[in-house]
Amino acid sequence: MRCLAHKGESLPLNGEKTFRIGTLAEKTGVTVRTVRYWESLGLLKTQDRSDGGQRYYNDADVVYIKRILQLKRLGFSLDEISKIIRMGSDDATGQKRRIELLKQYRKQISLVTHRKQELERLLEELAWHVRQLETVKEAFQHCPGKACHDCLFKNRCDFYQEIPLIE
Repeated sequence: MRCLAHKGESLPLNGEKTFRIGTLAEKTGVTVRTVRYWESLGLLKTQDRSDGGQRYYNDADVVYIKRILQLKRLGFSLDEISKIIRMGSDDATGQKRRIELLKQYRKQISLVTHRKQELERLLEELAWHVRQLETVKEAFQHCPGKACHDCLFKNRCDFYQEIPLIE
């Protein structure tokens, strides 16, 4: 398709506004390298090329890249995104992609819920260590060791030692 240049943008012969790869990258917040990489993976298909081989994109490509970015932000891998995109060639109604997206969203919810539980456990453990360190003060020098017997945290401490009292 031949295009007529117009300040970084082009107007193809059919009148649709198009732009080159740098403008596409700028509009979507990705690098030119990312656009080319995604094209090489088949995530993005260049529809228009000039006689000299320059790629030209349109607003639909901007939406497409924003959709890929959204799916990545939601935790989808490029392989999972690619699978959904490839379904489009034999999915005229969009139902196969819709069902696959539902499946993938549910999977992500499960993974994020599990990760959230792990983070909540980690947060609780860190808070416990802060409380312990704020409380023990001078006894910290003897932890673990002779301070264990009187320690308020001995029931939960990984380093608690039963040390006989010497009188």
